[in-house]
Amino acid sequence: MGKYFGTDGFRGRANERLTAIHAFRVGRFLGRYFAKGKGGRARILVGKDTRRSSYTLEYSLAAGATASGADVYLLHVTTTPSVARLTRTEGFDCGVMISASHNPYSDNGIKLFSAAGEKLGDDVLRLVEEYLDGGTLPLAVGEEVGRTVDFVSGRNRYLAYLLSLPQVGFRGMRVGLDCANGSAFMIAKAVFDALGAEVFAIGSSPSGVNINEGCGSTHPEALRRLVQEHALDAGFAFDGDADRCIPVDEKGNILSGDAVLYLFARAMKETGELGGGGVVATRMSNTGLEKSLARDGIPVFSAEVGDRFVYEEMVRRGSVLGGESSGHIIFRKFSTTGDGILTALKIMELLVLRKCPLSVLLEGYRPLPQCLRTVFVKDKSVASSARVQKAVAEAEKMLGGGRAFVRASGTECAIRILTEGECGLADAADLIERAVRAEEL
Repeated sequence: MGKYFGTDGFRGRANERLTAIHAFRVGRFLGRYFAKGKGGRARILVGKDTRRSSYTLEYSLAAGATASGADVYLLHVTTTPSVARLTRTEGFDCGVMISASHNPYSDNGIKLFSAAGEKLGDDVLRLVEEYLDGGTLPLAVGEEVGRTVDFVSGRNRYLAYLLSLPQVGFRGMRVGLDCANGSAFMIAKAVFDALGAEVFAIGSSPSGVNINEGCGSTHPEALRRLVQEHALDAGFAFDGDADRCIPVDEKGNILSGDAVLYLFARAMKETGELGGGGVVATRMSNTGLEKSLARDGIPVFSAEVGDRFVYEEMVRRGSVLGGESSGHIIFRKFSTTGDGILTALKIMELLVLRKCPLSVLLEGYRPLPQCLRTVFVKDKSVASSARVQKAVAEAEKMLGGGRAFVRASGTECAIRILTEGECGLADAADLIERAVRAEEL
């Protein structure tokens, strides 16, 4: 991770860590960098989520890019995966998503995509950071100055693309959607309605300050209640920028991204779509995923946490399926990044084709008990301190064959603590958390 960019973009509290000046300078850099060698102006695609601060960052970034001579196409409120896809399919030089994903509304972020719709590489991000720290670039003058273009039509093309994916309609199916008061609120219900499902939607009234607040993929309890109260066939909770999906089955069980990987790994092997690349998960994924899929002869490979790293490992191994326990699921045939709405559509398609409940399709999955804890800190480097690493080793002894894992968050100023095993999970996590807090003193 760099000074500004973590595992999923430049993220922080809006107008404190991430300001309009940062956004302007990122735009200035992108406008010049992506015009090099073209003999013309760069074309940059920009989307945003529903946070109030997204307006500030959207217009600041666009001002910087046009001042550098780029043309900026504004999708307005849309999803991260739509930016990734449209950057690639519509011939843009670069894509930008303004979002802090699952973070609270007071945070925001800037995610950058290459012309291939992939997260921008570290080599370019280093150049962006160097410019943010005081670099200079010439301003465009005269006819070189860029313009902004309203590109809502691009969002409609993405919606049409989603509609084209399922092989079957969803008529007769009752579906719950939790849009997290975020990017999915204008797209998800429209797609499921058009496919014939009876839709029950919550988290679909964004105010600019309620994104992810008690709803969405980080708070799926509201969706569980919705599914149970209305006897729905399934429910799907998205995060603020809709690149995650956490499903709820017809019984009200909340499913992790690991459960989704299990579901599709087996289904795709049966149809011959999985190929020989196995499934790519992360170090935070449940060990039960690997053990459960081993019964079907499906290998699971591990990548660093972050859907960018999952995708890179998928490409390296030739895998077509990968994801994270947090709900980022990548179907490489369809997307270069996690796509929550696409994931929900593929699950519903499978339910209709198999003619059975979601819980039945997951009967062979045996996850190990886990405890996942987030500890907010002043300095994330404490995760690698000798005191904390010693506590991790002691915690693993307490778990008796289980495992403990600690990492610095790539999206928040926090430490993630994972303990996994048959017993003693909370006590082991407490031990590590005490070490983290002692190191902070």
